[in-house]
Amino acid sequence: MRLGTGVGGKLDGVAAVAKKAQQNGFDYLTCGELAHDSILTMTVAATATSKIDLTTSVTIAFPRSPMVLAMEAWDLQTLSKGRFSIGLGSQVKGHNERRFGGTWSPAAPRMKEYIQMMHAIWDTWQEGKPAEFLGKHYRFTLMTPNFNPGPIEFPRPKIYLAVVGDAMARVAGEVADGILPHGGIMTDRYMREVLLPNVKIGLERSGRTWTDIDIAASGYTVYGENDEEVAKGLDGLRQALSFYGSTRTYHDVLELHGLKYLGDKLHGLSLNGEWRKMKAIITDEELLKLTQVTSYANMPTFLKENREYASNMGFGIRGESTKDLMKEIQALETTGVPRGLEM
Repeated sequence: MRLGTGVGGKLDGVAAVAKKAQQNGFDYLTCGELAHDSILTMTVAATATSKIDLTTSVTIAFPRSPMVLAMEAWDLQTLSKGRFSIGLGSQVKGHNERRFGGTWSPAAPRMKEYIQMMHAIWDTWQEGKPAEFLGKHYRFTLMTPNFNPGPIEFPRPKIYLAVVGDAMARVAGEVADGILPHGGIMTDRYMREVLLPNVKIGLERSGRTWTDIDIAASGYTVYGENDEEVAKGLDGLRQALSFYGSTRTYHDVLELHGLKYLGDKLHGLSLNGEWRKMKAIITDEELLKLTQVTSYANMPTFLKENREYASNMGFGIRGESTKDLMKEIQALETTGVPRGLEM
């Protein structure tokens, strides 16, 4: 199983974190896109490293055109010598319209066309295919020689897709190279009962199988050797849940566990700007309905039994004390096929 860790924050700190991740033996480095640009972050990481793979997790798609991201990903793949993959996310309606000043339409069909157009652009540059992608949301019918960067000597970048809902999971199965379940609000039960069955539908639609898609291990999980460490881990999840649980787009995850009322409470507090109160209303009992708990010592066994579908997972930089554990996890061989969803 491949292990990744994250980098974020201001650009002047990215190179040091990227180098440390490579030195510590991580397989890949990820970055989000909160207060800083993901493409610029990965550009810095690419120039600071030589071996570790690089993946945005995620780049917000809709405020940018598919052509813009196709060009940036093409250049980053060349700069990194084939180490770059791009993770796309749609964001929610409010952020697209009110923060980015863009437009909104149903996300899943639009994202499907977005990825298809990126592939069409790369096919034009790499193989000389004509520019003739015609979709409802996006069109690509013009590519003159002076705007064509031409072929590269590396495989085209993989496209990973962030998923929360069933429709986007089907799109991922149909056209993406991998899925990134939402790390801020996700459970093992929701993965197995909602997301993975819909990924399978998408795979079947496109004539693909589980071997054609990478899946990141996901689901609220706390690792701790004692009650104090478990409590600390739960508190970290409480912070994430208080934020993401306030967004109605993500309430399906809570509803599956009988906690939609909690999402409604969090949403109400967010509308009133009462951000500090949100974390405090989430009880340990509610968190434990969403969370799996295990120890670091049992982590490899836990992953083999509970994340058998996953080819990769995130793992924070923890220093020399966890290098043996990292090697043990990296040596794990998972089936890559979700139990009960064989094809």
